[in-house]
Amino acid sequence: MADVVCLGILVADVVAKPVDRYPEKGRLVLTERMETHIGGCAANTAVGLAKLGVKVKVVGKVGNDALGDFLRKALSQAGVDVSGIIVDDAVGTSATMVMVHSDGERSFIHYPGANGALRLEEFDIDEIAKAKVLDIAGTFVMPGFDGEPTANLLKAAKERGVTTFLDTVFDATGRWMKLLAPCLPFVDYFIPSYEEARHLTERDDPRDMCKVLLEHGVKVAGVKLGERGCYITDGTESHYIPAFDVVPVDATGAGDAFMAGLLVGVLNGWDLYTAGKFANAVGALCVMAIGATGGYRSFEETIRFMETTPMRETKLFV
Repeated sequence: MADVVCLGILVADVVAKPVDRYPEKGRLVLTERMETHIGGCAANTAVGLAKLGVKVKVVGKVGNDALGDFLRKALSQAGVDVSGIIVDDAVGTSATMVMVHSDGERSFIHYPGANGALRLEEFDIDEIAKAKVLDIAGTFVMPGFDGEPTANLLKAAKERGVTTFLDTVFDATGRWMKLLAPCLPFVDYFIPSYEEARHLTERDDPRDMCKVLLEHGVKVAGVKLGERGCYITDGTESHYIPAFDVVPVDATGAGDAFMAGLLVGVLNGWDLYTAGKFANAVGALCVMAIGATGGYRSFEETIRFMETTPMRETKLFV
């Protein structure tokens, strides 16, 4: 049985690099590289966990199409248990066109597809609860599952002794905390990006953001700060952990890689600082390669990177 169940969005990413300008209507722009990759929070984190030596199962939905076939095959080849993936004949597989700029930043065109058709009643809660950890990844782009259904699954998992993680994406609909609040009392670890945290909490300082999240019931809260690292706290101990000093190639999937690293730290029983530093290391390796999963390394390689790579000389906002 898997130690971790990653439940959430599965996406086929078509990545082009570099794209520094968009073609005018009816025109063509050339790019140096274009590749198809595994994408989506649940899939990205699951691949990272498998690479890091964790038994992981992914639960989600794809369409009965070529992109769905690609995702299931690629995930299986990466060492992920794909038996929890539902194939739906009525919808297409979710896909994203990822345009990577020369500085590593990205722009996206996204088709929600099968992820929008996920429903709570499709999941076997008792089967999911056999895992040590449930990671729900992709909140705000699963309209059939977001909000109360997510809260109900998290509550059921907690009642069965499962440790819970939650990971969000940017909420284009603007619902933010109104939709998320029912879930947070049942979440052990929640580390959104800075922009997500700013919209959720209406605060600008990561320390204040985490205070709001803890008040809503989260046990361990944090903020991913990109090239500045991360801030993480359980309300008793707090740590700002700078990022590693690397040259980014593609930031796609960096947040999902961070979560994979943090999950490994929690499974190993590490303290907050060590878990956060390892999460930063997995994220740093991710941005050094094209695609959301191309930068993952083994557990041993990641430890060596963490021990030998200098961290940036940055400070948390003061």
